[in-house]
Amino acid sequence: MRNTLVISALLAASCAAVAQQKSAADGIAEYRAMLADGNPAELFEAKGEELWKKKRGPKNTSLEQCDLGKGPGVVKGAFVELPRYFADTARVQDLESRLLTCMERLQGFDAAAIAKTPFGKGEQVSLESLTAWISAESRGQKFNLPQAHADERKTYELGKRAFFYRGGPYDFSCASCHGQPDRRIRLQDLPELTKNPGDGVGFAAWPAYRVSSGELWSMQRRLNDCFRQQRFPYPGYASDVTIALGVYMGVNAKGAESIAPALKR
Repeated sequence: MRNTLVISALLAASCAAVAQQKSAADGIAEYRAMLADGNPAELFEAKGEELWKKKRGPKNTSLEQCDLGKGPGVVKGAFVELPRYFADTARVQDLESRLLTCMERLQGFDAAAIAKTPFGKGEQVSLESLTAWISAESRGQKFNLPQAHADERKTYELGKRAFFYRGGPYDFSCASCHGQPDRRIRLQDLPELTKNPGDGVGFAAWPAYRVSSGELWSMQRRLNDCFRQQRFPYPGYASDVTIALGVYMGVNAKGAESIAPALKR
Protein backbone atom coordinates (compact mmCIF):
# COMPACT_ATOMS: atom_id res chain seq x y z
CA MET A 1 0.00 0.00 0.00
CA ARG A 2 2.82 2.36 0.93
CA ASN A 3 4.62 1.69 -2.37
CA THR A 4 1.39 2.31 -4.28
CA LEU A 5 0.95 5.68 -2.60
CA VAL A 6 4.56 6.66 -3.34
CA ILE A 7 4.21 5.70 -7.01
CA SER A 8 0.92 7.59 -7.27
CA ALA A 9 2.53 10.68 -5.75
CA LEU A 10 5.45 10.50 -8.17
CA LEU A 11 3.12 10.12 -11.14
CA ALA A 12 1.05 13.07 -9.99
CA ALA A 13 4.16 15.21 -9.57
CA SER A 14 5.39 14.18 -13.01
CA CYS A 15 2.06 15.05 -14.63
CA ALA A 16 2.01 18.39 -12.84
CA ALA A 17 5.53 19.18 -14.11
CA VAL A 18 4.53 18.36 -17.70
CA ALA A 19 1.42 20.49 -17.40
CA GLN A 20 3.49 23.37 -16.02
CA GLN A 21 5.96 23.11 -18.91
CA LYS A 22 3.18 23.14 -21.44
CA SER A 23 1.50 26.10 -19.82
CA ALA A 24 4.79 28.03 -19.78
CA ALA A 25 5.34 27.37 -23.49
CA ASP A 26 1.72 28.25 -24.23
CA GLY A 27 2.08 31.44 -22.21
CA ILE A 28 5.10 32.56 -24.20
CA ALA A 29 3.27 31.78 -27.45
CA GLU A 30 0.29 33.84 -26.31
CA TYR A 31 2.60 36.68 -25.31
CA ARG A 32 4.17 36.75 -28.77
CA ALA A 33 0.77 36.57 -30.43
CA MET A 34 -0.44 39.61 -28.48
CA LEU A 35 2.57 41.64 -29.63
CA ALA A 36 2.67 40.34 -33.19
CA ASP A 37 0.20 42.85 -34.61
CA GLY A 38 2.40 45.69 -33.42
CA ASN A 39 5.82 44.17 -34.06
CA PRO A 40 8.32 47.06 -33.70
CA ALA A 41 10.32 45.43 -36.50
CA GLU A 42 7.95 47.25 -38.84
CA LEU A 43 9.74 50.50 -37.94
CA PHE A 44 13.05 48.94 -38.96
CA GLU A 45 11.47 47.67 -42.17
CA ALA A 46 10.37 51.19 -43.10
CA LYS A 47 13.83 52.56 -42.33
CA GLY A 48 15.44 49.77 -44.34
CA GLU A 49 13.37 50.53 -47.43
CA GLU A 50 14.30 54.18 -47.11
CA LEU A 51 18.01 53.32 -46.83
CA TRP A 52 17.81 51.03 -49.88
CA LYS A 53 16.48 53.84 -52.04
CA LYS A 54 18.39 56.76 -50.53
CA LYS A 55 21.55 58.13 -52.13
CA ARG A 56 24.29 57.85 -49.51
CA GLY A 57 27.99 57.37 -48.96
CA PRO A 58 31.03 58.96 -50.63
CA LYS A 59 29.59 58.10 -54.06
CA ASN A 60 26.13 59.48 -53.19
CA THR A 61 24.40 56.44 -54.69
CA SER A 62 21.50 54.24 -53.62
CA LEU A 63 21.54 50.46 -53.24
CA GLU A 64 18.88 49.98 -55.89
CA GLN A 65 21.36 48.24 -58.21
CA CYS A 66 22.60 45.86 -55.55
CA ASP A 67 22.45 42.24 -56.71
CA LEU A 68 21.26 39.97 -53.90
CA GLY A 69 21.33 36.92 -56.14
CA LYS A 70 18.32 37.43 -58.38
CA GLY A 71 19.64 40.31 -60.45
CA PRO A 72 20.42 43.99 -59.79
CA GLY A 73 17.69 45.63 -57.72
CA VAL A 74 15.57 42.49 -57.28
CA VAL A 75 14.64 42.10 -53.62
CA LYS A 76 11.54 39.87 -53.49
CA GLY A 77 12.48 36.25 -53.05
CA ALA A 78 16.19 36.96 -52.54
CA PHE A 79 16.25 36.46 -48.78
CA VAL A 80 15.02 32.85 -48.83
CA GLU A 81 17.88 31.89 -51.19
CA LEU A 82 20.68 33.31 -49.05
CA PRO A 83 23.50 32.55 -48.28
CA ARG A 84 24.60 31.65 -51.82
CA TYR A 85 27.64 31.84 -54.11
CA PHE A 86 28.33 35.13 -55.93
CA ALA A 87 30.62 35.05 -58.94
CA ASP A 88 31.63 38.71 -58.67
CA THR A 89 33.17 38.16 -55.23
CA ALA A 90 34.04 34.48 -55.80
CA ARG A 91 32.65 33.55 -52.38
CA VAL A 92 29.52 32.41 -50.62
CA GLN A 93 27.79 35.34 -48.95
CA ASP A 94 24.87 35.81 -46.60
CA LEU A 95 22.61 38.86 -46.63
CA GLU A 96 24.78 40.99 -44.36
CA SER A 97 28.08 40.27 -46.12
CA ARG A 98 26.43 40.87 -49.51
CA LEU A 99 25.09 44.21 -48.31
CA LEU A 100 28.60 45.15 -47.20
CA THR A 101 29.85 44.40 -50.72
CA CYS A 102 27.14 46.59 -52.25
CA MET A 103 27.66 49.41 -49.78
CA GLU A 104 31.36 49.45 -50.59
CA ARG A 105 31.15 49.05 -54.38
CA LEU A 106 28.07 51.15 -55.06
CA GLN A 107 28.18 53.74 -52.30
CA GLY A 108 31.87 53.94 -51.43
CA PHE A 109 31.59 52.92 -47.77
CA ASP A 110 34.50 51.14 -46.07
CA ALA A 111 33.15 47.61 -45.59
CA ALA A 112 35.98 46.57 -43.26
CA ALA A 113 35.33 49.56 -40.99
CA ILE A 114 31.60 48.78 -40.84
CA ALA A 115 32.35 45.14 -40.01
CA LYS A 116 34.40 46.28 -37.02
CA THR A 117 31.69 48.65 -35.77
CA PRO A 118 29.88 47.38 -32.65
CA PHE A 119 26.29 46.21 -33.02
CA GLY A 120 23.78 48.99 -32.48
CA LYS A 121 26.24 51.69 -33.60
CA GLY A 122 26.73 53.66 -36.83
CA GLU A 123 26.21 51.77 -40.08
CA GLN A 124 25.52 48.55 -38.16
CA VAL A 125 22.10 50.05 -37.39
CA SER A 126 21.64 50.70 -41.11
CA LEU A 127 22.56 47.10 -41.93
CA GLU A 128 20.05 45.69 -39.47
CA SER A 129 17.31 47.95 -40.82
CA LEU A 130 18.15 46.80 -44.35
CA THR A 131 17.98 43.15 -43.31
CA ALA A 132 14.56 43.80 -41.74
CA TRP A 133 13.11 45.23 -44.96
CA ILE A 134 14.76 42.76 -47.32
CA SER A 135 13.66 39.75 -45.26
CA ALA A 136 10.13 41.16 -45.00
CA GLU A 137 9.95 41.30 -48.80
CA SER A 138 10.19 37.49 -48.79
CA ARG A 139 7.87 36.87 -45.84
CA GLY A 140 5.70 33.82 -46.44
CA GLN A 141 8.06 32.34 -49.02
CA LYS A 142 9.86 29.05 -48.43
CA PHE A 143 13.59 28.66 -47.99
CA ASN A 144 15.42 27.11 -50.90
CA LEU A 145 19.14 27.77 -50.62
CA PRO A 146 21.10 26.77 -53.75
CA GLN A 147 23.70 24.02 -53.48
CA ALA A 148 24.64 23.68 -57.15
CA HIS A 149 28.03 25.41 -56.86
CA ALA A 150 30.93 23.48 -55.33
CA ASP A 151 31.69 26.32 -52.91
CA GLU A 152 28.10 26.25 -51.64
CA ARG A 153 28.44 22.56 -50.85
CA LYS A 154 31.85 23.07 -49.22
CA THR A 155 30.44 25.89 -47.11
CA TYR A 156 27.57 23.68 -45.99
CA GLU A 157 30.07 21.05 -44.81
CA LEU A 158 32.11 23.72 -43.01
CA GLY A 159 28.93 24.95 -41.32
CA LYS A 160 28.08 21.41 -40.26
CA ARG A 161 31.49 20.96 -38.67
CA ALA A 162 31.20 24.31 -36.90
CA PHE A 163 27.71 23.44 -35.67
CA PHE A 164 28.94 20.28 -33.94
CA TYR A 165 32.35 21.58 -32.84
CA ARG A 166 32.66 21.49 -29.05
CA GLY A 167 34.94 23.81 -27.12
CA GLY A 168 35.23 26.59 -24.60
CA PRO A 169 35.14 26.28 -20.79
CA TYR A 170 31.78 24.44 -20.87
CA ASP A 171 32.59 22.20 -23.84
CA PHE A 172 29.55 23.55 -25.71
CA SER A 173 28.65 23.41 -29.37
CA CYS A 174 25.69 24.77 -31.32
CA ALA A 175 24.36 21.22 -31.21
CA SER A 176 24.37 21.28 -27.40
CA CYS A 177 21.24 23.42 -27.57
CA HIS A 178 19.96 22.78 -31.09
CA GLY A 179 21.01 19.24 -31.94
CA GLN A 180 18.25 17.26 -30.23
CA PRO A 181 14.46 17.48 -29.94
CA ASP A 182 12.58 18.66 -26.85
CA ARG A 183 15.31 20.90 -25.43
CA ARG A 184 14.33 23.96 -23.38
CA ILE A 185 16.04 27.02 -21.90
CA ARG A 186 14.45 29.77 -19.80
CA LEU A 187 11.01 28.18 -20.31
CA GLN A 188 11.41 28.32 -24.08
CA ASP A 189 11.59 25.46 -26.55
CA LEU A 190 14.86 25.15 -28.45
CA PRO A 191 14.35 24.09 -32.08
CA GLU A 192 16.38 21.22 -33.43
CA LEU A 193 18.31 22.75 -36.34
CA THR A 194 19.96 19.65 -37.76
CA LYS A 195 16.78 19.13 -39.79
CA ASN A 196 13.85 21.25 -40.94
CA PRO A 197 12.32 22.55 -37.69
CA GLY A 198 9.17 23.81 -39.41
CA ASP A 199 7.68 27.08 -40.62
CA GLY A 200 8.87 30.22 -38.89
CA VAL A 201 11.18 28.38 -36.50
CA GLY A 202 14.93 28.76 -36.05
CA PHE A 203 16.62 30.07 -39.19
CA ALA A 204 13.23 31.00 -40.69
CA ALA A 205 12.55 33.53 -37.91
CA TRP A 206 15.65 35.74 -38.12
CA PRO A 207 16.22 38.67 -38.29
CA ALA A 208 13.92 39.42 -35.39
CA TYR A 209 13.00 42.17 -32.95
CA ARG A 210 14.18 41.33 -29.42
CA VAL A 211 11.70 42.68 -26.90
CA SER A 212 14.17 42.16 -24.04
CA SER A 213 16.75 44.46 -25.63
CA GLY A 214 14.48 46.71 -27.70
CA GLU A 215 16.60 46.11 -30.81
CA LEU A 216 16.41 44.43 -34.19
CA TRP A 217 18.87 41.54 -34.40
CA SER A 218 20.15 40.18 -37.69
CA MET A 219 21.34 36.59 -38.03
CA GLN A 220 24.94 37.77 -37.66
CA ARG A 221 24.08 39.33 -34.30
CA ARG A 222 22.14 36.25 -33.22
CA LEU A 223 25.13 34.02 -33.97
CA ASN A 224 27.44 36.44 -32.20
CA ASP A 225 25.35 36.06 -29.05
CA CYS A 226 25.37 32.27 -29.38
CA PHE A 227 29.18 32.34 -29.37
CA ARG A 228 29.02 34.54 -26.27
CA GLN A 229 26.81 32.03 -24.48
CA GLN A 230 29.22 29.24 -25.44
CA ARG A 231 32.00 31.40 -23.91
CA PHE A 232 33.80 31.38 -27.27
CA PRO A 233 35.64 34.43 -28.62
CA TYR A 234 33.33 36.57 -30.75
CA PRO A 235 33.49 35.67 -34.46
CA GLY A 236 34.32 38.36 -36.98
CA TYR A 237 31.30 40.07 -38.52
CA ALA A 238 30.38 38.36 -41.80
CA SER A 239 33.22 35.89 -41.25
CA ASP A 240 33.47 32.57 -43.06
CA VAL A 241 32.29 30.60 -40.02
CA THR A 242 29.13 32.67 -39.46
CA ILE A 243 28.25 32.47 -43.14
CA ALA A 244 28.90 28.72 -43.11
CA LEU A 245 26.59 28.26 -40.12
CA GLY A 246 23.95 30.21 -42.03
CA VAL A 247 24.32 27.88 -45.02
CA TYR A 248 24.08 24.79 -42.82
CA MET A 249 20.94 25.98 -41.03
CA GLY A 250 19.42 27.47 -44.18
CA VAL A 251 19.82 24.32 -46.26
CA ASN A 252 18.39 22.27 -43.40
CA ALA A 253 15.41 24.65 -43.32
CA LYS A 254 14.51 23.97 -46.97
CA GLY A 255 10.77 24.28 -47.45
CA ALA A 256 10.21 26.16 -44.20
CA GLU A 257 8.20 29.36 -44.48
CA SER A 258 9.95 32.58 -43.49
CA ILE A 259 8.27 34.86 -40.95
CA ALA A 260 11.21 37.26 -40.68
CA PRO A 261 11.52 39.71 -39.21
CA ALA A 262 9.91 37.88 -36.31
CA LEU A 263 9.33 38.86 -32.69
CA LYS A 264 11.44 37.34 -29.94
CA ARG A 265 11.53 37.59 -26.17
